[in-house]
Amino acid sequence: MHTDPLLKPAVSSSRIAWGLDHIVAALRRSREEVHNIRHRGQIRELPSRDALLTILHGLSATLFPTHYGQPDLTDDSIDYFVGNTLNTTLNSLAEQVRRALLFASDQDEAKSPDPTAGGDGDHKLRLKATTITLNTTLNSLAEQVRRALLFASDQDEAESPDPTAGGNEDHKLRLKATTITGDFAAQLPAIRELLVSDLQAAYQGDPAATSVSEILLCYPGMTAIIYHRFAHALYRLGVPFLARLISRIAHSNTGIDIHPGADIGGSFFIDHGSGVVIGETAVIGRHVRLYQAVTLGAKRFPADDDGVLIKGNARHPIVEDDVVIYAGATILGRITIGKGSTIGGNIWLTHSVPPGSNVTQAQMRNN
Repeated sequence: MHTDPLLKPAVSSSRIAWGLDHIVAALRRSREEVHNIRHRGQIRELPSRDALLTILHGLSATLFPTHYGQPDLTDDSIDYFVGNTLNTTLNSLAEQVRRALLFASDQDEAKSPDPTAGGDGDHKLRLKATTITLNTTLNSLAEQVRRALLFASDQDEAESPDPTAGGNEDHKLRLKATTITGDFAAQLPAIRELLVSDLQAAYQGDPAATSVSEILLCYPGMTAIIYHRFAHALYRLGVPFLARLISRIAHSNTGIDIHPGADIGGSFFIDHGSGVVIGETAVIGRHVRLYQAVTLGAKRFPADDDGVLIKGNARHPIVEDDVVIYAGATILGRITIGKGSTIGGNIWLTHSVPPGSNVTQAQMRNN
């Protein structure tokens, strides 16, 4: 076997004095004293991106078992597959929620949806989530998972206590993570209902689509909205850090950047998708279609008296029902795109338009 001479070290590594003791000590001083950037100066335990990828695959397989799970499932085996997959996935999710809660600020925990802010789609989802229950298998499974996690919390607490809060606080955190995970699981039927409406909108809105299976397996816009529905539910349940990580995974996989705080109604379709950006406080109604490189962004970022950006204020567009926004359009600020409007390609729009508008480049140049 011949070794590429370009890959051989110039000098044997055993003979090189890199001065590692000094470098490692200087890096430790930077981490621990001079430039400590860890949350609250001490938390090292982060949510795992690899674990989240596995969780997203498991949740997708739970909602669409033969497309994202096992293609050879039968009527006899599919419920067992869903139950087993959901059990494993929720256990993993509860741990990631626990880790993310270490980073939750008081503001995050106090956050509650404003029913007057235009979040009609999310409000409906949450109402449905309270009235729709999982089937008998999943209900029983959720209870068994809850009981098992109580025992796991005690054992894990004794083995690896939280260095920042002590065993009692860690136990409370685990219980909170379990509760949040259970609340998330209860929303899965309603989330699937929304996703089926998105799937139907994609099939009806794209003449190139030959089947719903093609959309589920081949359309990046569908992947992005599946991940967003999961992320948005977690965001509203008070785990914004974990939701943000999920949106980052979706962005990496699809080229579509949707902040988990964005409130998106049903029958939503992103065609092609690359370069689409949807900001945190954007509100999108039902039956809305976007094309590639559309931006729903903020026009400006107000600051306080000290020059620090003010966070959490509504600064992104409201897009009402039945709107189509073509490729490359940039819509900025807390403006409203009226119901049934069409926004042409490469438009730069910073003012509201009434229902039924047809905004083109020629009109914008004349104005």
